[in-house]
Amino acid sequence: MPTFCNTFTPALSRRDVLRLSANGFGLLALADVLRANEAKAPSALAVKRPHFEPRAKRVIFLFMHGGPSQVDTFDPKPMLKRHHGQPYPGQKPRVQFAATGNLLQSPWEFRPGGQSGIQVSDLFPEVRKRADDLCVIRSVHADNSAHGGALLQLHTGSDTFVRPSIGSWVTYGLGSENQNLPGFITLCPTLGHGGLQNWSSAFLPAAYQGTPIGHSGIPAKQATVKDITPAAAPDLQRMQLDLLKQMNGAHLAQSGPDAALEGRIGSFELAFRMQAEAPAVTDISKEPLKTREMYGIGDGRPTDNFGRQCLTARRLAEAGVRFIQCTHSYKWDQHGNLKKDHTKNALEVDQPIAALLADLKQRDLLKDTLVWWGGEFGRTPAAQGGDGRDHNPHAFSMWLAGGGVNGGTVHGATDDFGYYAVDKKVHMHDLHATILHLLGLDHEKLTFRHAGRDFRLTDVKGTVVREIFE
Repeated sequence: MPTFCNTFTPALSRRDVLRLSANGFGLLALADVLRANEAKAPSALAVKRPHFEPRAKRVIFLFMHGGPSQVDTFDPKPMLKRHHGQPYPGQKPRVQFAATGNLLQSPWEFRPGGQSGIQVSDLFPEVRKRADDLCVIRSVHADNSAHGGALLQLHTGSDTFVRPSIGSWVTYGLGSENQNLPGFITLCPTLGHGGLQNWSSAFLPAAYQGTPIGHSGIPAKQATVKDITPAAAPDLQRMQLDLLKQMNGAHLAQSGPDAALEGRIGSFELAFRMQAEAPAVTDISKEPLKTREMYGIGDGRPTDNFGRQCLTARRLAEAGVRFIQCTHSYKWDQHGNLKKDHTKNALEVDQPIAALLADLKQRDLLKDTLVWWGGEFGRTPAAQGGDGRDHNPHAFSMWLAGGGVNGGTVHGATDDFGYYAVDKKVHMHDLHATILHLLGLDHEKLTFRHAGRDFRLTDVKGTVVREIFE
């Protein structure tokens, strides 16, 4: 008869248990460390102190994609009318985007607006009524005559390299006034001519990336923050995020710094917080009917699309978003049919822009909100295709309003025909430096170390245009 041993031998010794569970102890300790660090470390979007006292706290950029014609909007040129159909008497640029013919007079009359008497064309009768709020810069110039490069230079300061967007630089320098919303939001952005690179944070931390709401391929009425509706109860989501954070934190502890992963962790947390606030902020149906009508919002109205963007921008500004962009895309590129298409384009944006200025002012927000209007370049005074104008980066108009600038003023001038900026010229680097200055940021000190050197929005150039605010 076999004899059985009744002595029990444990499968694991205490030494083995301790050895095999060591990683678990480490993860528990790591979780405590991460929680402690999270409590100590400020959010990447926490409000930061500017370099000096700011005049503006936030920016709303009204981007007219395609390049509005300066000589048909904010830069009257009587000589064009006098010499209509004649050859341009000066030297055309050595490099042109396309061949142009003789001079083409503006189809629109210019009239004075406000007490300042700033001349604005009949394309913008409503904006003209707000002329006393505007600082029109007629001497802007840039370097690239193609849309792609010009859009990149307008947004990032460089027309050839991937660089952070101005909205990313602003939020990097100042943070956001609302930790439950992104610091930089772009409404209905264009997907072409550089696409997301125009609102990219590039080598800056991912927290400063622009957040798009909708895009140019859909109506603003349909523009929403994707997946903003919670898929689960907040408590369950919080548990899931905490677990995910611990797992990602363990990976970071092993791999070392990983900007992409750190940015993803931050985006998860911000997305969670946005669910509670973003839907209400972006819901313009809460606005009184009178306000929506003031912006031109209504089914079938040509102003509905851009009016929705402008009203949403005002609500985002009120909610503490630092940099907001509205895009009228891609409509202002009139190589032909100038009169027909510029008329249509201006009709879509004139009332909403004027309403935004008036609304900000009546809410006492215009004084510290910088409104910036413009496109990536201007147009030639010489005709193309009969009734059209070609790209012209050598002279174009932009205007600023609010944010501490001197309203009811004009800065700079172009030549008699509007081909070149000639007086008090403002390069794109100068404009960027000035916008940063109005926000309390020194463009030479707002730098980020990358690839062995310090980078900045204005590269190694840029002069603040002090005349427009002193």
